[in-house]
Amino acid sequence: MEKAISSDGGYGNIFVISAPSGVGKSTLIRLLLESVPLLHFSISHTTRPRRAAEQDGRDYFFVERDKFESMIAADKFVEWANVHGNLYGTSRGHLEEVRKAGPDVILDVDVQGQEQVKKKLPEAITVFILPPSFGELKTRLLSRGSESDQVIQSRLEQAGEEIARWKDYDYLVVNDELHRAFEQLRAIVLATRARRGAVQSKAEKILNTFGG
Repeated sequence: MEKAISSDGGYGNIFVISAPSGVGKSTLIRLLLESVPLLHFSISHTTRPRRAAEQDGRDYFFVERDKFESMIAADKFVEWANVHGNLYGTSRGHLEEVRKAGPDVILDVDVQGQEQVKKKLPEAITVFILPPSFGELKTRLLSRGSESDQVIQSRLEQAGEEIARWKDYDYLVVNDELHRAFEQLRAIVLATRARRGAVQSKAEKILNTFGG
């Protein structure tokens, strides 16, 4: 897949963000999108039932399982995964549209999805959000008050398996304090934008003004 040109002449970045359920990933991503310009969220396809406050095409692209499976067979996903019995995936077509718009892109995917994205898009920047501890994650999950003890136990077991994959990621952010974790995540995005390759064309233009 060809990289999209950003508004400053560089290439748009892809940021893959993963975290166990309950860590606070969605809140951090929302804060990031609200505060960092030229940053776009890639909307996933899912077979999960739509919740009351959700909108198709805004929160997810909600599709039937048969449709999702046909897209898998046609290799239309950059990544996809089965999460608690529901299918989630990032379609190539949607990602292409987002990248053509110019801004950097955030993908909210699990550890399975991250591995697939890295294989197909090795230039992607990957970030894993960690809870401060097992106990704190359990407290956060319990505070939701919307899941059974069995579901919470399942999520905690899966969290341990996901956290064991931390070495697969480029950056690690511990969400022990929301503002600090947000600032670290924001710093990763801004620092990536300042890499040599991202501003190479701009640097060459500046050099030309010196007759170089």
